[in-house]
Amino acid sequence: MNNKAITDDTTSATPNESVVAKPVVPADRLNTVSEYYFSTKLKEVAGMNARGLNVISLGIGSPDLPPSKETIEALAQSATESNAHGYQPYVGIPELREAFAAWYSRWFGVTLNAANEVQPLIGSKEGILHISMAFLNPGDGVLVPNPGYPTYSSVSNLVQARVIAYDLDEDNNWQPDFDALEQLDLSGVKLMWVNYPNMPTGASATPELFEKFVAFGKKHGIVICNDNPYSFILNENRLSILQVEGAKDICIELNSMSKSHNMPGWRMGVLASNAQFVQWILKVKSNIDSGQFKPMQVAAVAALNNTDEWHREMNINLYRNRRQLAEEILTTLGCTFDPKQVGMFLWGKIPDSYSDSGELADKVLYEAKVFITPGFIFGDKGKRYIRLSLCANEIMLAEALARVKQLVG
Repeated sequence: MNNKAITDDTTSATPNESVVAKPVVPADRLNTVSEYYFSTKLKEVAGMNARGLNVISLGIGSPDLPPSKETIEALAQSATESNAHGYQPYVGIPELREAFAAWYSRWFGVTLNAANEVQPLIGSKEGILHISMAFLNPGDGVLVPNPGYPTYSSVSNLVQARVIAYDLDEDNNWQPDFDALEQLDLSGVKLMWVNYPNMPTGASATPELFEKFVAFGKKHGIVICNDNPYSFILNENRLSILQVEGAKDICIELNSMSKSHNMPGWRMGVLASNAQFVQWILKVKSNIDSGQFKPMQVAAVAALNNTDEWHREMNINLYRNRRQLAEEILTTLGCTFDPKQVGMFLWGKIPDSYSDSGELADKVLYEAKVFITPGFIFGDKGKRYIRLSLCANEIMLAEALARVKQLVG
């Protein structure tokens, strides 16, 4: 037997040799979206503030006051309990589902089965993803409002659906043209996003409009999803699409405690629909996240029982005073607006002297140090509009007004 060492012609890299690594690339779906506008712009604003520029932000809709005293007390008390810190049910604790059902009955006159028609969410933004994953295959069509919340389109793109924009027009009170919708190729369309009270325009729905949506959805087998987080803000006429007879058969409604209960960072939302839709969505949700921290759920129950007086003070009186200052800011900038709009924003049309909303927003940011939102981020139908948030106190709004007055001379 030959004991001579056998050598191998192949060579391998040693620690001292350089190796050209095979490049890593992200999933193709990332090419369909960009970083969220506010994620990038708020970093720029933070940089300006770090340089001592003291920018006043009228950009995002994050309520600046705390939840009710009862809400915070319930959180603190529950957090002291030894059994409050474990994993929680994917469907939420029974008390929270029952509280959401009772809240819908109290404020909207809608009856929901707490056991299987209510699904708590980690904010309604999460629900947009779960609904999309539950109903949309790659290539399926989804109707998205223009102007509208950018997440409807970005999530649709991430699940590789086919986005079909439908226009909302100021001359039609920011409601869709149903005759135009009927002319679209609706084959393969599975989902339609609806948002009233509307963001960014502040337009209100009517019972007749919701009836049209329900009829349209049933006729074409399209699930109608109404995103409804703004119904309490500066709004005495609260509506839910689920008030329409038979709506639960084809509709899903998202709601959130972020705006109406001063709980944006808590990430407490809810989805309501028929039991089958809820179960399909739960299949997605239960494979992605877990139940929320129990003390937060207990506190949400307390918040859902806030008094009428609390809601009137926080959601009507507070924002009414701020709204007056915001209207004066828009008027000073030469913008026009519909005084009937509701919600925690003010949507205004820019003067003809500006090429688009980005030009005006940048001028106000860099020269007056006030951050406002250009309407183009909500779709091309918003390119000649800007949006002001009412989530700044009256002192800040008054200072913003003074800066804008100085800007325009």
